[in-house]
Amino acid sequence: MKEIFEWNRLFFNNLPEIFILEVIFRSTVMFIILLLTLKLAGKRGVKQLSIFETVIVIALGSAAGDPMFYEDVGIVPAAIVFIVIIALYRAVTWLTGKSKHFEEFIEGKTECLINEGKFSLRSFKKESLAQDEFFSELRIKSIEHLGQVRHAFIETSGEVSIFYYEDKDVKYGLPILPSLFNEKSKIISDNGIYACTFCGHIEEQIPGTAICEVCKKNEWVPAIKTLRIT
Repeated sequence: MKEIFEWNRLFFNNLPEIFILEVIFRSTVMFIILLLTLKLAGKRGVKQLSIFETVIVIALGSAAGDPMFYEDVGIVPAAIVFIVIIALYRAVTWLTGKSKHFEEFIEGKTECLINEGKFSLRSFKKESLAQDEFFSELRIKSIEHLGQVRHAFIETSGEVSIFYYEDKDVKYGLPILPSLFNEKSKIISDNGIYACTFCGHIEEQIPGTAICEVCKKNEWVPAIKTLRIT
C-alpha cells in the first residue's frame, strides 16, 4: 500500500535524477512540435491569441495539470518543464526582436485581403480563410458588397480590419448577401454591370458567357452599389 507524501515518489516519481535531462529534451521537442503545428493551422485557427502565445498556454497548461491529477507524474519533472518553456519563450522573444524574418515566421504578418473593392488574390490564397467565412465577417460589420470596402486586412491575431469608402466614393461591387450572391451564373441574361464571384472584378457585360480578365473564371452575379447603413 502506498503512503502519502513519499517524497521521492512525489517529486521524482521514483525516477533517477538523470531523467531531468530527458525531461528537458522532451519539453524542447514538444514545444517545437506545438509551434509548427499551430503555424500550419493558420491564423484563424488561433484567433485573438498569436500562435506563439497559444503554444505557451498549451505547454504550460499541460505541464501544470498533469502533476495535479496523476500520482505517477513527479513535481520536479513538471517544474523542469516550466523552466524549459520559459527559457524557450525568452529565446524566441529575443530572436523575434533580432530578426524580422523570424518574427514573421513565428507571428505571421498582416495581409491585405481586399484592395480597392476587389480580392487581393495572392494574399487571400495564402490564408486558411474560406470565402463564406470571410463574407460572414464582412456581413457582421454591415457590409453588403465589396464596393463599400477600400481595404480589408487580416491581422496577425486573425482579426479582420476594414477600411471603408466614403459614401460618395462607393463603387459597384460583388454582393455578399446570400440572397444576392447565390444568383451567380455562368450565363449572363441581361445587359448590365456584373461582378466576378471569384475575385470581385467588375465588368459591364452583355447577354451570353464571359471570362473574367483578372482571374479567368466564368461565374458572374449582378453588381450592386448600395451605401452602408450604420
